[in-house]
Amino acid sequence: MRVLIAGGGIGGPATALSLHAAGVETAVVESAREVRPLGVGINLLPHAVRELIELGLGDELAAIGVATAENVYCDRFGTRLFTEPRGLAQGYRWPQYSVHRGELQRLLLAAVRERLGADAVRTGARVVGFDDSGQRDSVRVRVLDRATGTVGETAARALIGADGLHSAVRAALHPRDGTLLWSGIRMWRGTTRAEPFLTGRSMVIVRDGDAELVAYPIGGGRVNWVCQVRMSEPGPLTGEAVWNRAGRLADVLPYFEDWRLGWLDVPGLLTGCDEILEYPMVDREPLPWWGSGRVTLLGDAAHPMYPVGANGASQAVVDARVLAREFARADDVPTALSRYETERRAATAAVVRANRAMNRAGARTPEELARVTDTYRDTTGGDVRNVNARPSLSCR
Repeated sequence: MRVLIAGGGIGGPATALSLHAAGVETAVVESAREVRPLGVGINLLPHAVRELIELGLGDELAAIGVATAENVYCDRFGTRLFTEPRGLAQGYRWPQYSVHRGELQRLLLAAVRERLGADAVRTGARVVGFDDSGQRDSVRVRVLDRATGTVGETAARALIGADGLHSAVRAALHPRDGTLLWSGIRMWRGTTRAEPFLTGRSMVIVRDGDAELVAYPIGGGRVNWVCQVRMSEPGPLTGEAVWNRAGRLADVLPYFEDWRLGWLDVPGLLTGCDEILEYPMVDREPLPWWGSGRVTLLGDAAHPMYPVGANGASQAVVDARVLAREFARADDVPTALSRYETERRAATAAVVRANRAMNRAGARTPEELARVTDTYRDTTGGDVRNVNARPSLSCR
């Protein structure tokens, strides 16, 4: 029997590759019928890049990503407030990459098919339930075939719920989980064909009152941008949180149309975008436990977080590597999953809370910005000394 992974985003394929490296047979089921390079840019921090390099994906990652060299904080007139080196320039042994999320997903899934076989990834299939009771050496997993509408059942050595923010596995494990929590901030995101700015490997963060812009290159002559506007106080989300919901230029442009950075045309960045996505900035309260027996959670299904510290995808990659390491070490599956959860649940809860704190900080001066960014790295274990000194998570 294989380990079955629900979800073919970032965390799912990373888990499949990591388990394969540990000698564990694995299969991925992905709800989308066709995996296309959808979405926008994300960042992979050095601690996650290290893990992908150790999986043998260093050259492919370098080919699709931009090695970010600095974060530049400025006002809406382009005046620099604070500049922070990133990745290799900051002293890490591994770079920080800005990449298109869909291209990273496609890279990981291609590696899974190449190494595990074409049948290791099944698309158009969604895990809708499971039964982990009364089974000595397996979990029974119910999978919906979206093409036929039929639900089949399969036995798996373990079930890993890497099925994202609206995880069916999480809902089954935690039926009283409650609603998503909204930060009060609405985000509009997009990628635009644009000339590189500053070093060509710079990320810019601009805040003016309740409006904030984050922009960075992701390769291929594209700049990824995120516009964030505070609309209300934090509280439970009353509407939907749909990742690929179409946004309207008319809703976001008025907040940014008079911004003049000089070296970056912010209104032109927004108006030149072919497709705008709109999304509320949400997370959930950290869970008191993730899984039980032969079932657990991973990535956004386990610990959804604000996209503030550029850490969401990175934490999913580290989840995958720790899970595989514990599979290699333990004598049985429940023990492996329990050890994985013990290590990762507290660590990721700290990141969720640190992202909230950074979002609330409202730092303005160079001193405040330096303090907030240093505190974030210290709190999340992402400081240079800690990352460079940490032993490899490789199972070999």
